[in-house]
Amino acid sequence: MLDVRRLRLLYEFAAQGSISATAVATGQTASAVSQQLAALEKEAGVSLLERTARSAQLTDAGRRLVEHTALILEAIDAAETDLAAESAEPRGRVTVTAFPTVAVALAGPIVRRLRRHPELQMVLRQQHTVSESLARVRSGEIDLALIDDWSGQRRPAAVGPLTFHHLVKDPLVAVLPAKHRLASKEVLSAHELAGESWIASPAGEPSRTALDRLWRAEGISAPVSEFEGLDTILTLVAKGLGVTVAPWMAAAERRDVAVRAIAEELPGRDVYVVHRTASTGRPAVMTVLQALHQAARKLMTAAERF
Repeated sequence: MLDVRRLRLLYEFAAQGSISATAVATGQTASAVSQQLAALEKEAGVSLLERTARSAQLTDAGRRLVEHTALILEAIDAAETDLAAESAEPRGRVTVTAFPTVAVALAGPIVRRLRRHPELQMVLRQQHTVSESLARVRSGEIDLALIDDWSGQRRPAAVGPLTFHHLVKDPLVAVLPAKHRLASKEVLSAHELAGESWIASPAGEPSRTALDRLWRAEGISAPVSEFEGLDTILTLVAKGLGVTVAPWMAAAERRDVAVRAIAEELPGRDVYVVHRTASTGRPAVMTVLQALHQAARKLMTAAERF
């Protein structure tokens, strides 16, 4: 008997191309991935991977099993959809993964909207990386994933077995201590803030890259203290230790900082919700998807001035 979880892992290996990338995408160690795939080979009775000291690739039998696995995963989705359609009332468990700043901003409104469906349970888990979340949606471990995209280019609605829904455009804003001398202004320019102490993400992080680009364009040089994690950065700003730029949703629920528009144009991030295309007919998944859209629209009306 072939283990479905191991088949999902093989399917992800085919998408990622290496054991190390599969390990990162699925949140496991490379050793654990290798062991699970070796166990699947024993179940199948044939070699699925051709291994060398530094790499692994699918054998012909492995490629054929991946093709079968795609059909198996689609059949599982179809079965779940068919059974779920028996009841007009959405029911069951829907697992969602999200990055912390969006989870905090949307969790409350979503939970309130889903209270009208007592037989529906939503489980919200923290996202580590976009690639990991997409891998877990593809494999069926996660039903919906909230991801961010800083490229500025809209993703196509369908990519392979996945469907992407654009949720919101989240602008970058200036964040200051609540009692900062500039907090009374609605819009701030980069030069007004140039002389402040700055707290920012490490170089290479999307919000920091946008800030560095702005400074270069305006000829600004300012001292920066680097910290990882937006929540940490915003807490330090609230304590009066500096100012920062952050996505609006990251600061939307905080009452201990002042959030102000930036006069210069700064690229923000696009937030998407992703699910397997085969899950489109599942009432429970679609109900949570609708709740996400409604909660995001309501929340972002407050951000229109930014």
